Amino acid sequence: MGKYLVKRVLLAIVSIIIVSAIAFFTMNLIPGGPFNKEKAQSPEAIKVLEERYNLDKPIPQQYVMYMGNLLQGDWGVSLKTGRDIWTDISSKFSVSARLGGSAAVVAIIFGIILGSIAALTRNRLPDRLIVFFTTLGTAMPSFVLATLLLLVFCLKLGWFPVWTSQDPNYVLPIIALSVYPMAYITRLTKTSMLDALNQDYVRTARAKGVPRHKVIFMHALRNALIPVITYVGPMVAYILTGSMVVENIFTIGGLGSAFVTSITNRDYTTIMATTMFLAILMVIANLLTDIAYKLVDPRITFK
Repeated sequence: MGKYLVKRVLLAIVSIIIVSAIAFFTMNLIPGGPFNKEKAQSPEAIKVLEERYNLDKPIPQQYVMYMGNLLQGDWGVSLKTGRDIWTDISSKFSVSARLGGSAAVVAIIFGIILGSIAALTRNRLPDRLIVFFTTLGTAMPSFVLATLLLLVFCLKLGWFPVWTSQDPNYVLPIIALSVYPMAYITRLTKTSMLDALNQDYVRTARAKGVPRHKVIFMHALRNALIPVITYVGPMVAYILTGSMVVENIFTIGGLGSAFVTSITNRDYTTIMATTMFLAILMVIANLLTDIAYKLVDPRITFK
């Protein structure tokens, strides 16, 4: 276990370095710069700003300097606002985490329940209804669903208020964020559950007279969760950082909308900080996913 964790941590560090290099050099290959859109800026003023933020140096040297500062805990300052980036990320991530965490919990709970029901009622009415709605959920893009929810339940019916920082209402954004992963988890759970129910150990448990609910929950469902856990780990990390489209539609000031704004403004330091933050979350989620395998199925070994 210890050797495995050390190996995974080292691989995680390598992965983060590769992601940072790709993001940094790709970002700098795009023509233009963060100060080119300022109409009042003269070439002399732009030159001074570039020297101040070390943008006048060769790109490889900029990358080394950025990574050196990052290792010291310095995420830099925004090229547009001059504010500390880590402070902005922390405040905006709290909003995205509240929204994304709720959406992830809803997607996992309802996905597992609906997938189990579909597997236990195969080819019957509940199964067909669940398959229909999960197919619809996976086929409908999140921006279409978010727009429909906002138009119908917020603007037309007035059941929910428009999201504001003073009066935040997370119901519609949570639904828009959770529908697709919930539908995907439902399909995964159903497929895995059907496979588990046909295994020899389940038939043996039934032959021994084990109660039906114990066979389903203690044997079949537990082993059927392995593929679900594989999907849930990265999904949670992605949702926690906030959906860019959903946050923009509902005007939620989370990390996702801040990332879109930074790309539009060519705010290099904010783009890099958000990318690195997401990469670190993904790596941690994948590591926790592997550990969760062992908790669900003790037969799995880390070799």
